[in-house]
Amino acid sequence: MEEVAIQRAYYRSTAAAYDQMHLGDQEHEFALELMIGAIRHFGITSVLDVGSGTGRALMALKSAYPSLRVAGIEPSAELRENGHAKGLKRHELLDGDAQSVQFAAGAFDLVCAFGVLHHVPKPRLAVREMLRVSRRAVFISDANNFGQGSWLSRAAKQAVHAAGLWPLANFIKTRGRGYTISKEDGLAYSYSVFDDYSQIRGTCGTVHLLNTIGAGPNLYRRASHVALLGIKDTQHPG
Repeated sequence: MEEVAIQRAYYRSTAAAYDQMHLGDQEHEFALELMIGAIRHFGITSVLDVGSGTGRALMALKSAYPSLRVAGIEPSAELRENGHAKGLKRHELLDGDAQSVQFAAGAFDLVCAFGVLHHVPKPRLAVREMLRVSRRAVFISDANNFGQGSWLSRAAKQAVHAAGLWPLANFIKTRGRGYTISKEDGLAYSYSVFDDYSQIRGTCGTVHLLNTIGAGPNLYRRASHVALLGIKDTQHPG
Protein backbone atom coordinates (compact mmCIF):
# COMPACT_ATOMS: atom_id res chain seq x y z
CA MET A 1 0.00 0.00 0.00
CA GLU A 2 1.47 3.32 -1.09
CA GLU A 3 0.50 5.20 2.08
CA VAL A 4 2.21 2.63 4.31
CA ALA A 5 5.41 2.82 2.26
CA ILE A 6 5.38 6.63 2.50
CA GLN A 7 4.85 6.55 6.26
CA ARG A 8 7.56 3.96 6.86
CA ALA A 9 10.03 5.93 4.73
CA TYR A 10 9.20 9.13 6.63
CA TYR A 11 9.79 7.59 10.06
CA ARG A 12 12.92 5.85 8.83
CA SER A 13 14.36 9.16 7.65
CA THR A 14 13.33 11.10 10.78
CA ALA A 15 13.93 8.44 13.45
CA ALA A 16 17.18 9.98 14.73
CA ALA A 17 15.53 13.38 15.19
CA TYR A 18 12.05 12.12 16.13
CA ASP A 19 12.13 13.03 19.83
CA GLN A 20 13.58 16.47 19.14
CA MET A 21 10.94 17.12 16.48
CA HIS A 22 8.13 16.41 18.93
CA LEU A 23 9.36 18.42 21.90
CA GLY A 24 6.82 21.08 21.05
CA ASP A 25 3.79 18.77 21.23
CA GLN A 26 2.51 20.47 24.36
CA GLU A 27 -1.05 19.28 23.78
CA HIS A 28 0.01 15.66 24.14
CA GLU A 29 2.29 16.39 27.10
CA PHE A 30 -0.67 17.99 28.88
CA ALA A 31 -2.94 15.10 27.93
CA LEU A 32 -0.40 12.59 29.23
CA GLU A 33 -0.31 14.33 32.60
CA LEU A 34 -4.10 14.21 32.73
CA MET A 35 -4.04 10.50 31.99
CA ILE A 36 -1.42 9.87 34.67
CA GLY A 37 -3.76 11.49 37.17
CA ALA A 38 -6.70 9.43 35.92
CA ILE A 39 -4.68 6.23 36.34
CA ARG A 40 -4.29 6.96 40.03
CA HIS A 41 -7.92 8.04 40.45
CA PHE A 42 -9.37 4.92 38.82
CA GLY A 43 -6.84 2.44 40.20
CA ILE A 44 -5.57 1.39 36.75
CA THR A 45 -2.95 -1.39 36.92
CA SER A 46 -2.08 -1.96 33.25
CA VAL A 47 -1.81 0.26 30.16
CA LEU A 48 -1.34 -0.40 26.44
CA ASP A 49 -0.08 2.53 24.36
CA VAL A 50 -1.06 2.31 20.67
CA GLY A 51 1.41 3.90 18.24
CA SER A 52 4.13 4.42 20.84
CA GLY A 53 6.77 5.97 18.59
CA THR A 54 9.99 5.95 20.63
CA GLY A 55 8.06 5.23 23.83
CA ARG A 56 7.71 8.71 25.34
CA ALA A 57 4.39 7.88 27.03
CA LEU A 58 5.65 4.50 28.21
CA MET A 59 8.70 6.06 29.82
CA ALA A 60 6.56 8.66 31.60
CA LEU A 61 4.17 5.98 32.87
CA LYS A 62 7.00 3.81 34.17
CA SER A 63 8.49 6.81 35.95
CA ALA A 64 5.18 7.81 37.53
CA TYR A 65 4.10 4.27 38.46
CA PRO A 66 7.00 1.78 38.62
CA SER A 67 4.62 -1.11 39.42
CA LEU A 68 2.29 -0.38 36.48
CA ARG A 69 2.27 -3.05 33.75
CA VAL A 70 2.88 -1.20 30.48
CA ALA A 71 3.25 -2.18 26.84
CA GLY A 72 3.24 -0.32 23.57
CA ILE A 73 2.89 -1.21 19.91
CA GLU A 74 4.68 0.65 17.11
CA PRO A 75 5.01 -0.43 13.44
CA SER A 76 8.23 1.52 12.73
CA ALA A 77 11.28 -0.63 13.51
CA GLU A 78 13.51 2.45 13.64
CA LEU A 79 11.34 4.18 16.25
CA ARG A 80 11.13 0.97 18.30
CA GLU A 81 14.92 0.67 18.28
CA ASN A 82 15.18 4.21 19.65
CA GLY A 83 12.79 3.27 22.43
CA HIS A 84 14.79 0.16 23.28
CA ALA A 85 17.97 2.24 23.35
CA LYS A 86 16.29 4.51 25.93
CA GLY A 87 15.70 1.53 28.21
CA LEU A 88 12.37 0.05 27.19
CA LYS A 89 12.41 -3.75 27.13
CA ARG A 90 11.57 -5.69 24.00
CA HIS A 91 8.35 -6.99 25.53
CA GLU A 92 7.36 -3.44 26.51
CA LEU A 93 7.69 -1.90 23.03
CA LEU A 94 6.50 -4.29 20.34
CA ASP A 95 5.79 -4.35 16.64
CA GLY A 96 2.08 -3.87 16.07
CA ASP A 97 -0.74 -2.40 13.99
CA ALA A 98 -3.36 -0.13 15.58
CA GLN A 99 -6.00 -1.55 13.24
CA SER A 100 -5.34 -5.16 14.33
CA VAL A 101 -4.04 -5.24 17.89
CA GLN A 102 -2.52 -8.61 18.78
CA PHE A 103 -3.81 -8.78 22.34
CA ALA A 104 -6.86 -10.54 23.77
CA ALA A 105 -10.05 -8.72 24.68
CA GLY A 106 -9.73 -6.96 28.02
CA ALA A 107 -5.98 -7.59 28.20
CA PHE A 108 -5.26 -4.12 29.66
CA ASP A 109 -7.16 -1.90 32.07
CA LEU A 110 -6.58 1.15 29.87
CA VAL A 111 -5.61 1.54 26.21
CA CYS A 112 -4.34 4.93 25.01
CA ALA A 113 -3.19 6.71 21.85
CA PHE A 114 -1.39 10.05 21.60
CA GLY A 115 -1.37 11.85 18.23
CA VAL A 116 -1.75 8.57 16.37
CA LEU A 117 -5.24 8.31 14.92
CA HIS A 118 -4.76 11.06 12.33
CA HIS A 119 -2.00 8.87 10.86
CA VAL A 120 -4.24 5.78 10.60
CA PRO A 121 -6.20 5.19 7.37
CA LYS A 122 -9.11 3.58 9.26
CA PRO A 123 -9.19 5.25 12.69
CA ARG A 124 -12.65 3.86 13.47
CA LEU A 125 -11.22 0.36 13.23
CA ALA A 126 -8.28 1.36 15.45
CA VAL A 127 -10.67 2.76 18.08
CA ARG A 128 -12.74 -0.41 17.90
CA GLU A 129 -9.59 -2.40 18.63
CA MET A 130 -8.72 -0.08 21.53
CA LEU A 131 -12.17 -0.61 23.01
CA ARG A 132 -11.90 -4.37 22.56
CA VAL A 133 -8.52 -4.69 24.26
CA SER A 134 -9.34 -2.32 27.13
CA ARG A 135 -11.06 -3.76 30.19
CA ARG A 136 -11.92 -0.46 31.85
CA ALA A 137 -11.00 2.63 29.86
CA VAL A 138 -9.62 4.27 26.70
CA PHE A 139 -7.73 7.55 26.45
CA ILE A 140 -7.19 9.47 23.21
CA SER A 141 -5.30 12.70 22.57
CA ASP A 142 -5.57 13.86 18.98
CA ALA A 143 -6.70 16.48 16.51
CA ASN A 144 -10.11 17.96 15.87
CA ASN A 145 -9.83 19.10 12.28
CA PHE A 146 -13.22 20.84 12.52
CA GLY A 147 -11.85 23.10 15.25
CA GLN A 148 -8.70 24.10 13.37
CA GLY A 149 -8.08 27.25 11.35
CA SER A 150 -9.69 30.69 11.29
CA TRP A 151 -13.32 31.15 12.34
CA LEU A 152 -14.32 31.29 8.67
CA SER A 153 -12.44 28.07 7.86
CA ARG A 154 -13.95 26.32 10.89
CA ALA A 155 -17.45 27.47 10.01
CA ALA A 156 -17.07 26.24 6.44
CA LYS A 157 -15.76 22.83 7.48
CA GLN A 158 -18.44 22.42 10.12
CA ALA A 159 -21.20 23.32 7.63
CA VAL A 160 -19.85 20.86 5.07
CA HIS A 161 -19.59 18.19 7.76
CA ALA A 162 -23.16 18.85 8.97
CA ALA A 163 -24.38 18.41 5.39
CA GLY A 164 -22.65 15.01 5.19
CA LEU A 165 -20.32 16.21 2.45
CA TRP A 166 -17.01 16.18 4.31
CA PRO A 167 -15.68 12.99 2.63
CA LEU A 168 -16.29 14.55 -0.79
CA ALA A 169 -14.74 17.86 0.25
CA ASN A 170 -11.70 16.09 1.67
CA PHE A 171 -11.39 14.02 -1.52
CA ILE A 172 -11.30 17.21 -3.58
CA LYS A 173 -8.97 19.00 -1.15
CA THR A 174 -6.42 16.15 -1.23
CA ARG A 175 -6.81 15.66 -5.01
CA GLY A 176 -8.14 12.17 -4.57
CA ARG A 177 -5.38 10.89 -2.31
CA GLY A 178 -7.29 11.18 0.94
CA TYR A 179 -4.20 12.35 2.83
CA THR A 180 -1.71 15.19 3.06
CA ILE A 181 2.07 15.12 3.51
CA SER A 182 4.10 17.63 5.48
CA LYS A 183 7.70 17.83 6.64
CA GLU A 184 6.58 18.27 10.26
CA ASP A 185 3.99 15.49 10.49
CA GLY A 186 4.57 13.16 7.56
CA LEU A 187 1.51 11.53 6.05
CA ALA A 188 -1.73 12.49 7.80
CA TYR A 189 -5.44 11.99 7.26
CA SER A 190 -8.27 14.37 8.07
CA TYR A 191 -9.36 13.41 11.59
CA SER A 192 -11.43 14.60 14.51
CA VAL A 193 -11.69 12.91 17.89
CA PHE A 194 -15.41 13.65 17.57
CA ASP A 195 -15.59 11.28 14.59
CA ASP A 196 -15.29 8.41 17.06
CA TYR A 197 -17.30 9.85 19.94
CA SER A 198 -20.46 7.84 19.19
CA GLN A 199 -18.55 4.57 18.97
CA ILE A 200 -16.81 5.24 22.28
CA ARG A 201 -20.00 6.44 23.98
CA GLY A 202 -21.72 3.24 22.87
CA THR A 203 -19.22 1.16 24.85
CA CYS A 204 -18.26 3.46 27.72
CA GLY A 205 -20.60 4.43 30.53
CA THR A 206 -19.04 7.89 30.80
CA VAL A 207 -16.95 9.97 28.39
CA HIS A 208 -14.90 13.00 29.46
CA LEU A 209 -13.68 15.61 26.95
CA LEU A 210 -11.12 18.36 27.45
CA ASN A 211 -9.37 20.79 25.11
CA THR A 212 -5.60 20.46 25.42
CA ILE A 213 -4.95 23.77 23.65
CA GLY A 214 -6.94 26.88 24.62
CA ALA A 215 -10.46 27.02 23.18
CA GLY A 216 -13.96 28.25 23.96
CA PRO A 217 -16.71 26.26 25.66
CA ASN A 218 -17.75 24.42 22.48
CA LEU A 219 -14.86 22.03 21.87
CA TYR A 220 -16.13 20.67 18.57
CA ARG A 221 -16.33 24.16 17.11
CA ARG A 222 -13.17 25.72 18.55
CA ALA A 223 -10.71 23.18 20.02
CA SER A 224 -7.92 22.21 17.61
CA HIS A 225 -6.85 19.30 19.82
CA VAL A 226 -8.93 17.28 22.26
CA ALA A 227 -8.31 14.68 24.95
CA LEU A 228 -10.97 12.04 25.51
CA LEU A 229 -11.27 9.62 28.42
CA GLY A 230 -13.88 6.89 28.07
CA ILE A 231 -14.68 4.85 31.19
CA LYS A 232 -16.41 1.50 30.83
CA ASP A 233 -17.06 1.33 34.56
CA THR A 234 -16.99 3.80 37.41
CA GLN A 235 -15.23 1.67 39.98
CA HIS A 236 -12.36 3.41 41.72
CA PRO A 237 -10.93 3.48 45.22
CA GLY A 238 -12.64 5.62 47.84
